Amino acid sequence: MSDGGLNLDDFGDLIERPSVRLRRRAEERRTRTGLAPKALGRLDGLGGWLAAAQGRVPVTPVASPRAVLFAGDHGVAALGVSARPAGSTAGLVRRVLDGDSPAAILARQAGVPLRVVDLSVDCPAEELPDEVTRHRVRRGSGRLDIEDTLTAAEAEQAFRAGMAVADEEADAGTDLLVLGDLSVGGTTAAGVLIAAMCGTDASVVTGRGGVRVDDLTWMRKCAAIRDGLRRARPVLGDQLRLLAAVGGADLTAMTGFLLQSAVRRTPVILDGVVSAACALVAQRVAFRAPDWWVAGQASGEPGQAKALDRMALEPLLDHGVAVGEGTGALLALPLVRAAGALAAELPELPDDEAADEAGDALGEAHEAARSTTAAEAT
Repeated sequence: MSDGGLNLDDFGDLIERPSVRLRRRAEERRTRTGLAPKALGRLDGLGGWLAAAQGRVPVTPVASPRAVLFAGDHGVAALGVSARPAGSTAGLVRRVLDGDSPAAILARQAGVPLRVVDLSVDCPAEELPDEVTRHRVRRGSGRLDIEDTLTAAEAEQAFRAGMAVADEEADAGTDLLVLGDLSVGGTTAAGVLIAAMCGTDASVVTGRGGVRVDDLTWMRKCAAIRDGLRRARPVLGDQLRLLAAVGGADLTAMTGFLLQSAVRRTPVILDGVVSAACALVAQRVAFRAPDWWVAGQASGEPGQAKALDRMALEPLLDHGVAVGEGTGALLALPLVRAAGALAAELPELPDDEAADEAGDALGEAHEAARSTTAAEAT
């Protein structure tokens, strides 16, 4: 419960888990395709997740995904905690809008619309398109090590902006959301949130960032997270106050976005450490919410690994891609779409034929295993 008009406790009642009954029905349908159990690996689990989220068996293939990148500058970047200059998020935004960034290229290749939402980019609003800046809360955010990043009113405004974006996407028919961020200093704010939520020290969650930093910059980042933690721990019981204290407008909006997406029953692919931090805060608000999300890829950031472990989310990919900006989630999108297509289109066989084919496949697998064991023994 916040001091303002936004009651986060309501999300605990509004968010339901994806249908367990329909997930079981999807698994039963899968056994009637004749393919051996586990033959499709994690694609089977993803297909069941989509069926439960959509509330239908067979599932409908993913047809209208959308990538959403929340953008903001963080005052803590002035301490030299990032390889990028403080206040330079506007350049990242322009690269995406010009189609030159890795995320823009991947989205274009996948045929996925990409949306940028400016919450606190440190540039005049007129320098960016109106559709990008219409949810802006402020220019930049406060230095989390010595002051609140947002006022209470700004935190509520940012949170509601994230909710509004989720509603806009659901109303537009988006059936799968790909979440990312564009920020300078954002991984430092994420580190504070994760360390606070997990009750650990700054050094455990401090990574090298999307653009890898040297040892001196890493130490400055670790010190900033340590100082932010001192300010975060006293407000752990109120998630909106926590986000106002150390999260900044973009991370606050992403948290509202994740929760409202779960309310609207829209599944989300998470990207790196920033989206993982927001997801961890959202889990504290509504414990069922993580059932609506999958982790796109392991970014190599220790804070992300800590947060995903706490939420029992296993990344779909691990290719060492550390650029952030939604790229990891976009790389995982084809895998999720493939799982949906297989779950939707694999034909069911008559019961006796399906049982025979599955049995043959298992027999072949067992024979191969016996042959391998015999060869090793020889």
